[in-house]
Amino acid sequence: MRSELIALVGMPGGGKSTVGRQLARQIGVPFFDSDHEIERRIGGSIKAFFEQHGEEAFRDLETQVIGELLAEHRTGVLATGGGAVLRERNRELLHGRSTVLYLRSTPEDLFRRLRHDTTRPLLQVRDPLARLRELHHQRDPLYRRCAHYVLESARPSVHALVNMALMQLELAGLLDPNRVAATVGAEPPPKLH
Repeated sequence: MRSELIALVGMPGGGKSTVGRQLARQIGVPFFDSDHEIERRIGGSIKAFFEQHGEEAFRDLETQVIGELLAEHRTGVLATGGGAVLRERNRELLHGRSTVLYLRSTPEDLFRRLRHDTTRPLLQVRDPLARLRELHHQRDPLYRRCAHYVLESARPSVHALVNMALMQLELAGLLDPNRVAATVGAEPPPKLH
């Protein structure tokens, strides 16, 4: 693999962290998660930070963390939070300093995965499906603008998504097919819920 980061963007529940971790393992590079790094820095949950300080303060911190992760690491896989693309600066940083894969899911598929999730602040509303549709409508063009490649992730397993990502990166000339072929399928990853 050339010395470059791969960043995953997409809606909440789209599989960025799960796919990113497996993708990093398959190609033998470190995995980073901007949301986990934020929680490590604040010493608590994003949900609590969001409630106490508001979305704007969270987005400021998110921009800072993404900028630092992209500056500090030349190789690896970075999973970003679902709203990272809302800031133009984040889109510019991600697109300019990494190869961005957009894991695209429909609001209905996301709702099936997230209907029992109480940790995502933006989905703690009376009608989460309507909220997901609204977020998708708002964010889909931003994800597309930021991404180098779009992977339709409607219902495949994590294993299938990882293989789709590997194939796309190989076709783009970012991965050595001989190096990846030996690892693909070595360990079936868990399914997305």
